[in-house]
Amino acid sequence: MTSDIEGTVVETRGVARPLGAYNHAVSVRPGRLVFIAGQVAVSEGGDVVGAGDLSAQTRQVFQNLEQILSSAGATFENVVQFTTYLVSSQSVENFIAARTEIFPRIFPNGNYPTNTLLVIDRLVREEFLIEIEAIAALP
Repeated sequence: MTSDIEGTVVETRGVARPLGAYNHAVSVRPGRLVFIAGQVAVSEGGDVVGAGDLSAQTRQVFQNLEQILSSAGATFENVVQFTTYLVSSQSVENFIAARTEIFPRIFPNGNYPTNTLLVIDRLVREEFLIEIEAIAALP
């Protein structure tokens, strides 16, 4: 998070360091919040992207999030929370690998938003392997 947005990483004490690319807490000052519905791997034309390929689906989901953030006048720097849904516990390592590839570009300063990762039975359509929703804070 940068100083010109309304979210600030909270330096936490008394808990273990985050287990991955996220922070335990982000403080948000009064401003405008943007709630982004869960995004799945669907192209602008409505086609499923990366059937059976979690990495390809993860890249498409983050591309969709980027477009929505831009439409709201925001960037990933404004994101204060992700909620990630995966349909298989065997997908966790592949998701982390894909996120490790993507995050240096979208979070170049290394200040990550909070993230909750859930493994669920399925998403709205069986071909979807991942869904991510986001909350962004704008000044």
